[in-house]
Amino acid sequence: MKELVDQIQARLRDQKIEVSDEDIESRLKKLIVDFRVPEGEARRSVLNYFFKEHGIVPQARAGSVKVKIAEIKESGKWVDLEVKVLDLWEPASETISQTGLVGDITGSMKFVKWSKSELPNLELGRSYLLKKLVTDEFQGRFSVKLNRTSQIEPLDVDVEIGSIAAEFSGALVDVQKGSGLIKRCPVCKRSLAKGVCSEHGKVDGTYDLRIKAVLDDGRRVQDLLVNRETTERLLNLTLEEAKQMAMEALDHEVVHSLIESKLMGRYYSITGPRIDRYLLVESINEIPPVSRTQVDELIASAEVA
Repeated sequence: MKELVDQIQARLRDQKIEVSDEDIESRLKKLIVDFRVPEGEARRSVLNYFFKEHGIVPQARAGSVKVKIAEIKESGKWVDLEVKVLDLWEPASETISQTGLVGDITGSMKFVKWSKSELPNLELGRSYLLKKLVTDEFQGRFSVKLNRTSQIEPLDVDVEIGSIAAEFSGALVDVQKGSGLIKRCPVCKRSLAKGVCSEHGKVDGTYDLRIKAVLDDGRRVQDLLVNRETTERLLNLTLEEAKQMAMEALDHEVVHSLIESKLMGRYYSITGPRIDRYLLVESINEIPPVSRTQVDELIASAEVA
């Protein structure tokens, strides 16, 4: 809370506005604690309140600047972005109508569209020109917000996506919910929950096969997304065979259990682009686990050093 208060005070001092820390904190707590407003939006709301009280229009509202995602280095700026929708997530609050991941040639970034914005929903895989977004930052990670002043313009071209190639090796320690045989919305391609798309309601979904998993190298963990083709190769199981398994067992979870039995505890080396917290697996190869002899040799070399 103190950090938020200090950030607001810094902006107010720039405009020569004097307000007590207590007054700022009181308004922040009411929004964050009582109404569960996200911190970034609460900060802007409190700032706008004091700006309005003192008859000041923030300079940032004068216009927005077209930028690339990698150029966003500061919160509270108004920007335009040409991006492609890479992923859509379930909103964590009723104040949010849509949230997910957008990207361009320079990288990817989280977006949030507020319910009060009354803007149309973005579609997974489509490209847009998003105007008058507000940048935000939390724990060193930047994001963009769409509000009432924002604009959404669909693009006829497909925005090229850049990514950071990465490698990771470790033990597969978790097969997450949503792995195995799933159904996707035929319109937006989002995975369905009990036959329901969060964007398009109850639909006749199309089957897909995927793995969401976690690798652990002993120091850190890495979330993975494995597409249908690679999943089929890893399991030596086609999508049609997975559907047949589920039909015979009368339970889709039989495929999830198969994934766990075949992959859990094994060691893998993977490569692929990293987008947000996920590594999108392009290649995956099993490697032998570290042997006791290797551990002893490592300990011995460390003791000598």
